[in-house]
Amino acid sequence: MTALTAPALAGLALFGLLAGIGITAIGPGGVLATIGLFALTALPPAQVAGTAIVTHIATGVLATAAYTRSGHLRDPETRATAGILAATAVAGTPLGVLANSAVSTRMFGIVLAVFVTGVAALVWYREKRSAAPDRRPRRWVVAAVGFAVAVVSGLVGVGGPMLSVPVLIALGLPVLSALAAAQVESVVIAGVGTLGYVSAGAVDWPLAALVGIPELTGVLIGWVIARAVPARALKYALITSLLIAAPYLALHG
Repeated sequence: MTALTAPALAGLALFGLLAGIGITAIGPGGVLATIGLFALTALPPAQVAGTAIVTHIATGVLATAAYTRSGHLRDPETRATAGILAATAVAGTPLGVLANSAVSTRMFGIVLAVFVTGVAALVWYREKRSAAPDRRPRRWVVAAVGFAVAVVSGLVGVGGPMLSVPVLIALGLPVLSALAAAQVESVVIAGVGTLGYVSAGAVDWPLAALVGIPELTGVLIGWVIARAVPARALKYALITSLLIAAPYLALHG
């Protein structure tokens, strides 16, 4: 494992916990693991993305189980959406992993800054249209979203919920349906992405455990929040955090 100070190690564990909460409570949040690894370590872009994406296998499986237990993944339409997202992730994720190999540390920071700013905007838009009537987007639209999300996720090292949840909600999918379907997509993105980064030797396993174990705890906390607690304050906290982080990420490295 890369030599790090005690505060940096504690910071990575905290980023992991917050990422897990964000994954199941509001969808976006998984990028916090990538942000922590990029900001607190000297890992190259491939190892940042590879180490981060490994953690999303377990969180995706746990979150999928949670939404299956709650009944949301038993709905036929939600299961169909999850299947489309998962299938397109198989095709899109390897392209993102391949693109990462051509990105410098400075460019990775800029891409990450643009990414988190876009996510903050999507979360804000989703909150503004929360009172709008739900509608099911066409399946070809879901497929296009799934493919694009998989490419970006493979590049940056995040799971599907980061982008697909706010986009699908913006397109009219019910909130819990979007959250549930995106967890299935996340398992595929993380699994395929991990294979790509492991084959390139770009995973720091001890750091993946340091971030991933607290992240699993956060997933359970976030699931409780999503089902029982109004998450508006959490959404705006995430938006503020991402917008504050964006300039630092763009200049880091």
